[in-house]
Amino acid sequence: MARMPRWFRLAFCCLLAWAAAAACAQALPPEVQAALDRQGLPADTVAMLVAPAEGGPPRLAHRIDVPMNPASIAKLATTYAALDLLGPAFTWKTPVYFAGPVRLGVLQGDLVIQGQGDPSLVLERLWLLLRRVRALGVHTIQGDIVLDHGAFQLPPHDPAAFDGQPLRPYNAGPDALLVNFKAVSLTFTPEDGRARVQADPPLAGVRWPATVPLAGGACGDWIGGLRADWRDPARVRFGGGYPRACGERTWQLAFPDGDGYAARAVAAMWQEVGGHLRGQVRDGTVPAGLKPAFEFASPPLAEVIRDINKFSNNVMAQQVFLTLSLQQRGRGSFEASREVLQQWWRDRIGGEPPVSGNGAGLSRDDRFTARQLGALLQSAWNSPLMPELASSLPLMGEDGTLRRQRENVGLAHLKTGSLEDVSGMAGYVEGPQGRRYILVAIANHRDAAAIRPAVQALVTWAARQP
Repeated sequence: MARMPRWFRLAFCCLLAWAAAAACAQALPPEVQAALDRQGLPADTVAMLVAPAEGGPPRLAHRIDVPMNPASIAKLATTYAALDLLGPAFTWKTPVYFAGPVRLGVLQGDLVIQGQGDPSLVLERLWLLLRRVRALGVHTIQGDIVLDHGAFQLPPHDPAAFDGQPLRPYNAGPDALLVNFKAVSLTFTPEDGRARVQADPPLAGVRWPATVPLAGGACGDWIGGLRADWRDPARVRFGGGYPRACGERTWQLAFPDGDGYAARAVAAMWQEVGGHLRGQVRDGTVPAGLKPAFEFASPPLAEVIRDINKFSNNVMAQQVFLTLSLQQRGRGSFEASREVLQQWWRDRIGGEPPVSGNGAGLSRDDRFTARQLGALLQSAWNSPLMPELASSLPLMGEDGTLRRQRENVGLAHLKTGSLEDVSGMAGYVEGPQGRRYILVAIANHRDAAAIRPAVQALVTWAARQP
């Protein structure tokens, strides 16, 4: 190499060093391998990557080019793309229209609410929206309350299609006018031989049993013991009992009539804020040429993605994903948002984009490699958006889906992912002297959840890297 130019020799040495580091990095650290062995999880079902957050050769690279189902780790791509394309201060605006004049507190026509994909229109914010209507002088609506869901172009949603669990909140479908995640909370409180049932929120036209008989025995599968009959969502029945040993418990569920949820919730809330309705609540569209009376704004995107990533909220992630195409193409659809995400990936991160079906990771078809996730995390770390994305991830042992961890508390911000046969984490680990490393660890195996001890060992190992 003596006859080579100095710059060439330096470049060649750097290339050799990188290749040597990459080759050495294939072997898992002994403590990580030991954790996998204790759990009986084969190393060839796992992908792992540790590298400097600012870039550079990996410290560990195990099966990093093997496509893996990432489960909810896929939300990293959705939320980073949204921050980059929409901006952290982006807000969803829900226009509200008066289709007629207001005279003596009576709206002489319809009230129209046009959904624009807001992921955060929970009960408290629906109350604020309708209170704004009341503050503008409307006491009675002569016509109907019309709900416009047309901003998203969505296929029919079957909440049982993914895993046969239609009442699980994570199976609620997206909606341009998504109200309270289409969720219901049923609280059971034992009292004098029966358990009192309290449903929240109130839904117009839905009658819940006031009580359910108390049962003996251990708490166990108390939800199954209720023997809930959902054949008529407006007249729910319990054929079983509630174990006294459970004390007070709450059942969080997705309302079976998801398509009718918004109308029922809006009708009940309008009554709660003191409004009167002479017509009905129905789906429809905004009349041509009508200008909004006001627009109801959501919290900023940077705040919304904290809820998405810390608590792995699937329907919120899908709302954000669909908003990508709504903002760029005028109407939101899964197909268009996949195209937007793929083009963003090529422009921002480079290389072949991963396969992301609905932006939430609630799919058996999603495929990411550890290398792709590492490139995303490094890109985000080196961008002005780093604080927003990194702080949205669960802090180990402190909050979100990692709040119950008791090892490496405070050392890592990691997005978790979990499906049947899939488990993993990806994010940032704090090393010595303030150094940061990206970490990716995913298992695709029938015992994938057994990767958790190995991830803890990997976090410990990464945090000690010089």
